[in-house]
Amino acid sequence: MAKKVVPRFKHRPAYRKTFIREWRQQRGMSLEILAERVGEKIGSMTHASLSRIERGLQPYSQPILEAIADELTGGDVASLLMRNPADPEGIWSIWDQAKPGQKAQIVEVAKTLLKTGT
Repeated sequence: MAKKVVPRFKHRPAYRKTFIREWRQQRGMSLEILAERVGEKIGSMTHASLSRIERGLQPYSQPILEAIADELTGGDVASLLMRNPADPEGIWSIWDQAKPGQKAQIVEVAKTLLKTGT
């Protein structure tokens, strides 16, 4: 009878998905550079730790998220968690391209859509 091999480690993320990698790549920044900049703000960060955070294999703290957000999104921590900057069809990508008057129209259209369902 053949012995069944059970993998020692699962490569499935243990922590919630973030968009840190997508933001970093959008900014053209390497793991090493971002880790160095974040480390300057929080005391220490290796590119290996940052890679594990990006892949959901290591937890992150609020100070880490804030330091990463300062470097990648201008301080918008929520974008690291909820917004894929590489998605051209994402509502935030459309929002970023809109002029102030268009943003007001987008809000009104969205309110109408939610209210009427059409």
